[in-house]
Amino acid sequence: MLVFHIDVNSAYLSWEAAYRLQHGEPLDLRTVPAVVGGSEKNRHGIVLAKSIPAKKYGIKTGEPLVQARRKCPHLLTVPPRYGLYMKASNLLFQVLQEYSPYIQRFSVDECFLDYTRQGTAEQALAVAHNIRQRVKNELGFTVNIGVANNKLLAKMASDFQKPDHVHTLFPDEVETKMWPLPVGDLFMVGRATLRKLLGMGITTIGELAQTDERFLRAHFKSHGGVIWRYANGLDDTIVHVGDYLPHRGVGNGTTIGYDVTERHIAHMYLLSLTEKVAMRLRAGGHVAQVVAISIKNNSLMRYSHQMRLSAPTNVTNDIYETAQKLFDDSWQGDPIRHLHVRVSDLRPCDESQLQIFEIDRHRQLQRLDLTIDHLRQRYGSQIMQRGVFVNGKIKAMAGGVGEEDDYKMMSSIL
Repeated sequence: MLVFHIDVNSAYLSWEAAYRLQHGEPLDLRTVPAVVGGSEKNRHGIVLAKSIPAKKYGIKTGEPLVQARRKCPHLLTVPPRYGLYMKASNLLFQVLQEYSPYIQRFSVDECFLDYTRQGTAEQALAVAHNIRQRVKNELGFTVNIGVANNKLLAKMASDFQKPDHVHTLFPDEVETKMWPLPVGDLFMVGRATLRKLLGMGITTIGELAQTDERFLRAHFKSHGGVIWRYANGLDDTIVHVGDYLPHRGVGNGTTIGYDVTERHIAHMYLLSLTEKVAMRLRAGGHVAQVVAISIKNNSLMRYSHQMRLSAPTNVTNDIYETAQKLFDDSWQGDPIRHLHVRVSDLRPCDESQLQIFEIDRHRQLQRLDLTIDHLRQRYGSQIMQRGVFVNGKIKAMAGGVGEEDDYKMMSSIL
């Protein structure tokens, strides 16, 4: 295989900067300490993307804007414009289609491109440089491109020196280029896994690669096998042609402008979030078998709970009832600042098997949901809403792309 991983450098900020420059603004946001961030007033105040000068102040993606300003008092902040970012993402996709029809949109700012059928490794490297230069000249922003024999190595390569570079990471380069890196740089090594690995004395990717796989599985279960394979540069997943949603699940979250302390109010927010999750599932022709919720309290501590359903579904009521139960089982009574609903283990609708006694009920609810979806798409999301939201302060369909947990729009698997 020959695989490219194309990653936009500081995507939201780069797209903002390019748009503003193209419309006559003299300042390039990429050259000063600047961030794209949410509204501090409405408690959506987090850093969504940062410039390289901002990074030098220690500003991190995902941290509160208040904290970022303490590090850099003259920090320039601009609000996000998600419509603009989707337009820029689509323009990048159009350029990539000229080089190969085999493209997986891994996230809003990342794509995998399978070049196996198009040419040799030498030709692939030349094409990667051509793509990088074209994006810079024609679209006004920069990308990093990793070139490798599989998706995992291509993704790791694109994270090498930034911005505006092409890097290779072929199997014979793993030991010299990847193994010396900190173990936390390995894809799928999250914060919790990193803490455990460091506690075991495993500090580099190379040390992880040379650890006994059985030892890792004993401590991390199946995830231990995954990170061991990745540390050794092993990955046999294919480039899934098409949109990225079926491979990562669908989630929706919202940061609330006040502390929620009443159970029924939290339930209303969960229902509001579920409306969009289920609608997105149906729009993609998918059902989900795992439902998860996460809660962040006013001390910014987060905890979550998930459940596997007996049968996959995309019915709003089914997902909401499960989310409600998960919330009731896990909420500790603390003031709530943020709620998130997510479904995963997706599959096409025609592959789902329903329990025989639930078929009629499920089909009736599904037809009702599809009718409502059609009306909302034609006349707007407010044309139909549940009575519980009428004349209330809670939106009937809350959250959406750009909420605090969704800004990365990142797939969880390759």
